[in-house]
Amino acid sequence: MSTRVEVTVDIDRPINDVYAYLADGLHDPEFNPRVLVMDRSPYGETELGTVFQSTVRNAGLKTHREFEIVDVAAPNRIRWHETSYHSITAREGGYDLEPTADGGTRVHLFNVLEARDIGRLLLPLVGGRARKDAPAFGRRMKAAVEGSV
Repeated sequence: MSTRVEVTVDIDRPINDVYAYLADGLHDPEFNPRVLVMDRSPYGETELGTVFQSTVRNAGLKTHREFEIVDVAAPNRIRWHETSYHSITAREGGYDLEPTADGGTRVHLFNVLEARDIGRLLLPLVGGRARKDAPAFGRRMKAAVEGSV
């Protein structure tokens, strides 16, 4: 059982800047209030096999999450999948970036949430909340990237 959550946002920064910011991964807490702590292994540039470890707050509970980078094509594409086991996980997700005519960048973010066990009962609620928040998430991402140096 799964559901897809996505958002597209135009960011007033060149594609290489936006890609570098998003690929870094450690910026996620700047636009995702659920992410409390973010780390990566190995340190350095994000590449195939890089694993991001995060502590997130979901429904008042803290959980540890791990995401592995499974595809990278700078500056246009980043793909991940969650390797940690929870009742709801991100089976796949990613960013697609393309330059806009005015020198900015259009970013399309998606996550496919997959439910297991008790998560099957919660997925409609969780997916609905995530889709409802998607436009605000896009605005937070835009503000964070545009405000970065």
